[in-house]
Amino acid sequence: MEEQSIPCTPRTAQACKKIPVTVITSVKHSKHSNGRKMINEYVKERKINQGSYGRVVLYRNSNDGIPYAIKVVCKSRLRKLRITQSETAMTDVLREVSILKTLEHPNIINLVEVIDDQKSDYMYMVLEYVESSCMSNISETKGQIDETTARRYFKDVIAGLIYLHHHQNIVHGDIKPENLLVTTSGRVKIVDFSFGHAFEDGNDGLLRCPGTPAFTAPECCSDTVYHGKAADTWAVGVTLYFMVVGCCPFLADSAPETYDKIVNGPLSLPEELNPDLKDLLQGLLCKDPTQRITLNSAAEHPWMVKEGGPVPINCI
Repeated sequence: MEEQSIPCTPRTAQACKKIPVTVITSVKHSKHSNGRKMINEYVKERKINQGSYGRVVLYRNSNDGIPYAIKVVCKSRLRKLRITQSETAMTDVLREVSILKTLEHPNIINLVEVIDDQKSDYMYMVLEYVESSCMSNISETKGQIDETTARRYFKDVIAGLIYLHHHQNIVHGDIKPENLLVTTSGRVKIVDFSFGHAFEDGNDGLLRCPGTPAFTAPECCSDTVYHGKAADTWAVGVTLYFMVVGCCPFLADSAPETYDKIVNGPLSLPEELNPDLKDLLQGLLCKDPTQRITLNSAAEHPWMVKEGGPVPINCI
């Protein structure tokens, strides 16, 4: 993949967004009248978080006052970070941009604009800003999430993933609580597609290990090709376990030990869990990917439809 801005190349007739992502090829750095730094028309307010590939900063459009979360990446630094023999961290970022340009769903973060000036060492991804909390932060504050709330959150995650897998043929590759934002209205949005992959056909074979050890499926722990969608489904199961139990089902002090537990360790479920919830977790966390429950089956599982009806499958 060449390291340049990537146009939206739809895999289906409806893959591109109704409102295309704006690509700006020039960047101007200045100061607002209040003394704050500006990037083009965006006024810096505060840092939101720092990731391995870049930082996310809250900016506000000086023309209409709308806030945006802007992901700032240093191109030269990421080009030096070798991920595979043929790819760098910058390849991941460009792939993420390419994927987000095609997505439009209420449970997936929306990319609005990309600022990529070839004369600048920085690229800016202008994303929708939502007042939210990271799902992992909610769990750290409150412990495990109550079953009713977990069900509501999980329906949103499943809806977003079904859209990705079945309508866009995209694998996320790093589903975990840190990549799930819960808005103030209680809606969950999937973020961070830097480990994502888009496929031109039904083949979702991958070799590269997913992003986070504790959420890695057993079949990904060896140097063999695995199916990305089934691996996403496992990660969703670990995420649900984390929500209702308050920790990950397979975790050790080091990555190799964690992988060993994932492959060889038994799944331990608290006795007090709802029997239907236990059944769903056992289906999602089945070590054999060919026997693992599918997302569509999970969406129709008795635990999922018990309150509030079926999963709202929104494909825009």
